[in-house]
Amino acid sequence: MEEKNIIKRKKKKYIIKRILISLLILLGVSIFLYFLVRLMPVNYIQDQYYATHGQSDSSEEELYRFLEMYGLHDNTFGGIIKGYGTWLWGVLQGDFGKSFIDNQPVGQKIFNNMGVSFAISFVSLILQLIIAIPLGIKSACNQYGKLDYTVTVLTMIGMSFPTFFFGSIVIKIFAVDLGWFEVGGLHTATLPKNATWWESTVDLLWHMVLPMFVLVILSIGSLMRYTRTNTLEVLNADYIRTARAKGLSEKTVVYKHVFRNTLIPLVTTLAGTLPGLFGGAMITETMFDLPGIGSLAYTALTKGDIPFIMAYNMFLAVLTVLGVLLSDLMYAVVDPRVKLGK
Repeated sequence: MEEKNIIKRKKKKYIIKRILISLLILLGVSIFLYFLVRLMPVNYIQDQYYATHGQSDSSEEELYRFLEMYGLHDNTFGGIIKGYGTWLWGVLQGDFGKSFIDNQPVGQKIFNNMGVSFAISFVSLILQLIIAIPLGIKSACNQYGKLDYTVTVLTMIGMSFPTFFFGSIVIKIFAVDLGWFEVGGLHTATLPKNATWWESTVDLLWHMVLPMFVLVILSIGSLMRYTRTNTLEVLNADYIRTARAKGLSEKTVVYKHVFRNTLIPLVTTLAGTLPGLFGGAMITETMFDLPGIGSLAYTALTKGDIPFIMAYNMFLAVLTVLGVLLSDLMYAVVDPRVKLGK
């Protein structure tokens, strides 16, 4: 009983320590990010003012007053530190500010547009896992065979394509030439307003096929190669040779011993999965004109919408730190030999 209590205290101490370190990391990220955003060559307030009033010496004082209202008038080190303090104090109170572009609360804007990105990324991730892990294991079990060479070549080709290039090819073939799909938005422009739930759902899913296809093809290669490499390492382990020497069937060896131990290194990939699920696919969403969080972030970045850029990137930073923490904790679940804390 005493030993169990000691283990529980160690786990609790480990988790608290990791949370405190995570908070310190997030503080450092926020400072570094705020400086980068303030030093961006684009300024939405300034650009809008010049577009409305024109650029002249007489308008500089009025522009300065506008910038002062938004706390952007002083780009010296001290001015940026003061602006960061104001931003951080608002965040601690739950206020992430309002978007310069449409004057909407940034937190609400992110929450409202996160659903589309999450749905696409989540379905794409499930498809990647279903396809990549079995292919990786099968390729490793048939090393240097026809299947291994075929899968390796195809995945390497997919990994080599930039998103915008592969997405353009997909749009050209399946949307423009063949006319099987429509590109742009979540629904067909001619869909009746009184369409049934079933018709609306089918139309929505039809619009999601090409974006998810692009995401899956471009992401499946790295996961498959990672699984293949890990599986080859496990297949060469001593306990696998022992299991075969005991007369176990190859199927039992692969799916009972190899598969589970292959999952242990794969847990590290979960650290990058969480921000990817909620952060959106910026290039893909922009290419297919999807109202997701990724396309909004791209627009905000190009126009210098500082409140949205800060909130979006800190949102991703929190998810990244949380993903790393969860992956560390999951090591103990998939591998009982891993102990949390000392």
